[in-house]
Amino acid sequence: MIIYLDESGDLGFDVSKAGTTRHFVITLLVCDGREAADRFKVAVRRTMKHKLRSRKRPVCEIKGSETLLSAKRYFFRQVPQNGWRLYTVIIDKVKLIDKLPAPINPHRVYNFMARLILSRIPFADVEGAVTLVVDRSKGKEGIRDFNDYIANHLAGFLPLKVPLNIYHEHSHVNAGIQAVDMFSWGIFRKYEFAEEEWYADFRQMLEVETRYPD
Repeated sequence: MIIYLDESGDLGFDVSKAGTTRHFVITLLVCDGREAADRFKVAVRRTMKHKLRSRKRPVCEIKGSETLLSAKRYFFRQVPQNGWRLYTVIIDKVKLIDKLPAPINPHRVYNFMARLILSRIPFADVEGAVTLVVDRSKGKEGIRDFNDYIANHLAGFLPLKVPLNIYHEHSHVNAGIQAVDMFSWGIFRKYEFAEEEWYADFRQMLEVETRYPD
């Protein structure tokens, strides 16, 4: 199993500040095996070639925030029809502020929410390794804290014979992270701006869509 994790929105908790989002979204693209993951690489590569390479400035990756709806739909037509699904948690920071004592540590919130949505994946029947690939946004200490926290909490869900590998990679070198970014952006736009045009195209692939706090 290969899992790609990305987020949309920001983790600023001064929601009165201009540019700070009310919602923060963590989304998982869960591929049952290497075949599905490889087909996502092809989908990203084709979208780059046929929909983005004509831009005047160089483009090294596809991003949900910078890609036209027509290109998103082209991308979605290239992805595999099965062998994958989406899991997402949507954090309402206004509601969360009322439940947590100040000051709120955004890194702890991120780790907790990532663990929360990862724990919704049914790992019992997994064979072979589970590989988690995370968009690299943390320093060395943050990566170590995240890896230790997630590994400790998932130990109770994973079969004893199944190893967990966690990698942090930049999105421009990992097509899976680019793919999950496309979906995460659509989910974020739904909750932040009530914009569902792109979200409606892929919502049937959402295995879990949960809000926190609910």
